Amino acid sequence: MKTTTLARTGLMLGAALGVLVTAGAASACTTKIGAVLPTSVDWGKPIAATAQFAVDQVNEAGGVNGCQIEMVLRDTQVDPKVGVDAAKALVDLDGVRVLLGAVSSGVSMPILTSVTLPAGVMQMSCCSSSTAFTQLAAEGKTEGLWFRTFATSGVQAAMGAKVAADRGYKSVAIFYKNDDWGQDIGKLVAADLEALGIEVTGSVALNDGQPSYRAEVTEALQGQPEAIYLALYPKEGIAAVREWLSLGGTQNMIVANSLKSDEFAENVGLQFLGNTLGTDTASPRAESADAFVTRYTERFESAPTGPGLANSYDATMIALLAMQAAGEGASGAEIAAQVGRVTNPEGTPISADGAGFAAAVEVLSSGGDVFYQGATGNVQFDENGDVSAPAVIWSFTEEGITEQEYISLDEVNAFMASLK
Repeated sequence: MKTTTLARTGLMLGAALGVLVTAGAASACTTKIGAVLPTSVDWGKPIAATAQFAVDQVNEAGGVNGCQIEMVLRDTQVDPKVGVDAAKALVDLDGVRVLLGAVSSGVSMPILTSVTLPAGVMQMSCCSSSTAFTQLAAEGKTEGLWFRTFATSGVQAAMGAKVAADRGYKSVAIFYKNDDWGQDIGKLVAADLEALGIEVTGSVALNDGQPSYRAEVTEALQGQPEAIYLALYPKEGIAAVREWLSLGGTQNMIVANSLKSDEFAENVGLQFLGNTLGTDTASPRAESADAFVTRYTERFESAPTGPGLANSYDATMIALLAMQAAGEGASGAEIAAQVGRVTNPEGTPISADGAGFAAAVEVLSSGGDVFYQGATGNVQFDENGDVSAPAVIWSFTEEGITEQEYISLDEVNAFMASLK
């Protein structure tokens, strides 16, 4: 399935940021929710615009508990300190009880531990995958306030190892960003590669903002790997890959979804990315996921091809459904307690759009539960606020980012089980 470029999508979606559609019956009240998302990077703008798209649909359907929703958006710049400051402002100044975000686990974790947990605010992330959240929840330290619609790093790590095995690579060096997310996925992919009998010649951490990564690249080159695995964001990814190629490193590359970016492809050069394959979680091949693609394309005149878009939509819709179920004036904890009620497999199925939200209002008001059929399928959270997901393998082409292989949820789970 060929896709359009993220750059064009980002420009079109950027215009949608901050737009609050108030078609339909006017409301005398407004309820604020917070969003901390990286709108200063090319792939972050569409994620934020997709969250606003969900808010707009709910407002068109009459809002939450009769009030229009205002999504107050602040930029994290994919920086933990900036993200924490943004979240504090939303909680302390705007009084939000629901916070959407963040994208990077390295930003979401300090927001969770230093802002939302102390304030009793529910946090719903579209795009944080570190297994550190699972551990924290399993220890009872998230107090039921944490959810994410993106599968853990374990899925991407396993798929990265699968790509290496399918390509016949015997040795791989790993570059990972030196933050919570990078450390987590770097450790996981190393274990998965070794479980498949593939030698890990080196595992090298990259710190953000360095003027050069020559020392780190030289270290990794010493192991003479057949391929490299990259768990980096575009800024350091571009710099590291340029150094790698200039010093004669292999063009056999496997990349995490954080590099699913036109910025990365354009600054490295497509001529050097012919042997690059990426991994990402995916929406299931389900009617609800197809319906989201159709509605999204109608809204933005471009398919939802960037990372985290379907996840952002579902995170927003589920949070708003939980607010509706909790009732007007509910606390963050009371809202979080209703997530299971709006994602209940025994409940009434509802579609992921304004009509579905309106239907949910009727069911919930009569004391029933609903089962949200989302952009990422029939969303269900486990006791730690985690979800499972299928996966895709993708590549960079002249036409944009192109899907090469779809791996169903059953296939993902079976492959991950085999690694153990």
